[in-house]
Amino acid sequence: MSHSTPILYKIAEHVNEMEQIYRLNYETFVEEIPQHESNDTRKLIDRFNEENTYIIAKRKDEVVGMISVKGNRPFSLDQKLENLDTHLPEKAVPCEIRLLSIKEAYRGGRIFYGLCEQLVSYCLDKGYSMALISGTIRQTKLYKHLGFQPFGPLVGTEEAPYQPMYLTKKNFELSSKVFQRLIERKEKTFYHNFLPGPVEVTKEVKKAWQEPAISHRSTPFQNVMDEIQMKLCDLTNANHVEVVVGTGTLANDMVAAQLSVLPNTGLILANGEFGERLMDHGRRWGLSFEKIQKAWNNPITLQEIDRVLTDNPAIQWLWTVHCETSTGYVYPLQQLKEICGKHHVNLCVDACSSVGLIPVDLTDVYLASTVSGKGIASYPGLAMVFHQVDILPNEMIPNYLDLGKYQANQSVPYTHSSNGLMALHAALNNPQSQKDELAQKVCESFTSSGMNVLRREDYSPGIITVRLPNEMSSKDLGDCLKSYGIQTSYESGYLLKRNWFQVALMGDQKQPDVMKAIQMVCDQFEHLTNEKVLNR
Repeated sequence: MSHSTPILYKIAEHVNEMEQIYRLNYETFVEEIPQHESNDTRKLIDRFNEENTYIIAKRKDEVVGMISVKGNRPFSLDQKLENLDTHLPEKAVPCEIRLLSIKEAYRGGRIFYGLCEQLVSYCLDKGYSMALISGTIRQTKLYKHLGFQPFGPLVGTEEAPYQPMYLTKKNFELSSKVFQRLIERKEKTFYHNFLPGPVEVTKEVKKAWQEPAISHRSTPFQNVMDEIQMKLCDLTNANHVEVVVGTGTLANDMVAAQLSVLPNTGLILANGEFGERLMDHGRRWGLSFEKIQKAWNNPITLQEIDRVLTDNPAIQWLWTVHCETSTGYVYPLQQLKEICGKHHVNLCVDACSSVGLIPVDLTDVYLASTVSGKGIASYPGLAMVFHQVDILPNEMIPNYLDLGKYQANQSVPYTHSSNGLMALHAALNNPQSQKDELAQKVCESFTSSGMNVLRREDYSPGIITVRLPNEMSSKDLGDCLKSYGIQTSYESGYLLKRNWFQVALMGDQKQPDVMKAIQMVCDQFEHLTNEKVLNR
């Protein structure tokens, strides 16, 4: 049985949860520990059931562990020990804890400590100053370790003897730290990064980043820069590339700056957040351009592009994203190059979410942008602008954005980051494997769990987008997954607005770890779906 599924700790409140409590109670205190007589229903309803509060551990819809707490007298121990109060400190505000039960397959791990941690929190919230238990003598050492103090004689039966014990408020608070340490010792915190940036990097990239910094004016630095430029051009079939300290937004500003000095108009394509950002770059730079803009996730056809270029012969450049990160949609680069060649139009491409993830051939592409911290799988902080022809410095462009100035200075006109450059070099020396098969497995898992995946053949394996039902919040799901150590993309405003979340298969993604994390995502989605159904 897989224990990778998230365990939810909560107070039992639904009929289905109570039915499972009665069956678990029977399995433990009738069949395993002979305290009660068997019956045909195979349920055991505690005599204090109406006054008990049950704290439970759930895996998906299954109650796998429970413990009860009761604040009203008489307690079970009142009936087993005469003058119970004489054994307790004065002015105690006690509660009684009973019916600890964990299914056999889940014992010896986190669940016991998780239940206890939740219980301590509940007791402190309710103002109890002491908790009473009848502890099985098999676990006396453990209970003492958690702060329980034994008192009075053994109670129960010869077959099932118990030691009365209590835990004071002071030890309540101390035990919270004990539980946390035990949890951390029993189970390392799970972590998996499905963000589209920053992405998980390999140990080689981490090591390179941590090397001592060197001068950006030194010969070793320039040698590494030269090698990086060569590797990037080999990877993309580009003629030239400049490496800049900055982000993809900076790289696109550099593209817009070059377009701003061309005396002609252009065309921008947009069917998602990042296509719309290109239009924003164009407006801010005062570019003259037509646009083909569609609702998100709706494809822009080659026929539509061809028609606009035919009807507007003044258009001399076309600017588009290659992979639309907000949905995963990939524009057909080869066909775009052919159409632009037919109309003698310069093609410019935002390839921030495609270089390193899918084949990108920048032959005959006028300008293109990408970054270090996505598909190339290095740390964020370096931007790259590819260019087809030599570019001279231009005083009409701000210094930091002048692509020609970078080319004239071997990509190092200003202070550069040797740490970022060395990490990028290590990433290019250890390229990531293709993710197509892995993406297919992820999509199949999501679909089989009932998720609405935005997917077609022309979508990137690096971005998987899920449209959640209206009754489920992407923020709630994302926050919940984050609490289990799974980082998904959901906090961007454009995703929250549409109630979408994304899994990005960028960076160092090992299939066993990915599928373990994806199962946890599916289980939590199904759990929240069932919770919504039960609460209707």
